[in-house]
Amino acid sequence: MSDLTGVGPTPPVPGPPAGARAVIERLQDISDEDLSALCEAADAAIIDGGGFGWIAPPGRRALESFFRGLLLVPERQLFICRLDGVIVGSAQLVRPPRNNEAQAFAATLMHAFVAPYARGHGLARMLTIRVEESARALGYQVLNLDVRETQAAAMRLYESLGYECWGIHPAYARVAGATVRGFHYYKHLKPLPKRDGRR
Repeated sequence: MSDLTGVGPTPPVPGPPAGARAVIERLQDISDEDLSALCEAADAAIIDGGGFGWIAPPGRRALESFFRGLLLVPERQLFICRLDGVIVGSAQLVRPPRNNEAQAFAATLMHAFVAPYARGHGLARMLTIRVEESARALGYQVLNLDVRETQAAAMRLYESLGYECWGIHPAYARVAGATVRGFHYYKHLKPLPKRDGRR
């Protein structure tokens, strides 16, 4: 029997604090000003130990190339959060490649971060829910993600949104010379078809 935890109404999205305006949107092209703000937010998140893959900022040119290239990849959608008009974080929805028919029902949430100077406004929750909505609209039934064990706040957020931890990778990453575990999560976005008894 399928575990349908997380299927059903999406929890309410908390709004920004009084006086601040938060917007979550999909980014399909990028201005120089937005690219600069996105790179600055990514730098700050990387320095703070955020889940972006890099351990140290790779330099502005590398980040600019990364984000510009990302917008050209058909299987990836880039979502950004703005606070008072300025980009302060992002997340990626990654669709499976066409040759992966066996897992064509599942997408992946990757590289989600909010800059430390913009936290505490509910932006990470809003960003995650927006990625879920997009995945659901595209017909995906499951959303997967993984996170370093050092990112306790992220794990609490995902669990509060109905993500289930299905496994722990004991040698997931190396940070500051230490081996760090990784926690793997999934969430049902739509009920999966029932099995017909065949193996």
